[in-house]
Amino acid sequence: MQIRISRTLLIFVALLSSALVADAQLPAPVSRITVDELKAKLERNESVTIIDVRSPEGFANSSTTVKGSIHFKLRKLKSRLRYAPLKDLPRNSEIVTYCACPNDESSITAAQILLDSGFTRVRVLQGGWSEWVKAKGPVQPRTRS
Repeated sequence: MQIRISRTLLIFVALLSSALVADAQLPAPVSRITVDELKAKLERNESVTIIDVRSPEGFANSSTTVKGSIHFKLRKLKSRLRYAPLKDLPRNSEIVTYCACPNDESSITAAQILLDSGFTRVRVLQGGWSEWVKAKGPVQPRTRS
C-alpha cells in the first residue's frame, strides 16, 4: 500500500513539475494598442514604426496600408532584422504590428519575433487592418514589395 502511495505521489510531483516548466516556457502575452490610440499617436506625429504583416495575398489585394507602415512577409521578418530599416532601429523604439487575421495571429507572431530579438516596446494593433479601415484611420497607397 505504501509503495502504491509513493508511486502515485511521485507521478503527481513529476506531472506538476512538467506543467510548471511548460508554463515557464510560454511567451508572455503581447501588449495591444487600440485603433484610437494609434490614430492619436499619428495625429501627434509621435515616432512609431508600424509593420504590416498581412499575407502576400491580402497585401496585394489592397490598394492602401496604414499611413507610415512598412510591409514585411511574416516568414521573412526575422531575417529582415539584419537589414535597414529594422537593423538601425533602436531596440527601445515603439513598434506596432498589424495583420488582417481574425484574431491578430500574424501580428502577434511578428510582435513575438521582435520581442525575442530585443525590441522592448512592441504592441499589436487590436483588430488589425479591418478595425483600422472601419475606424477610417489614415492610409497611404500600397507600395510594391
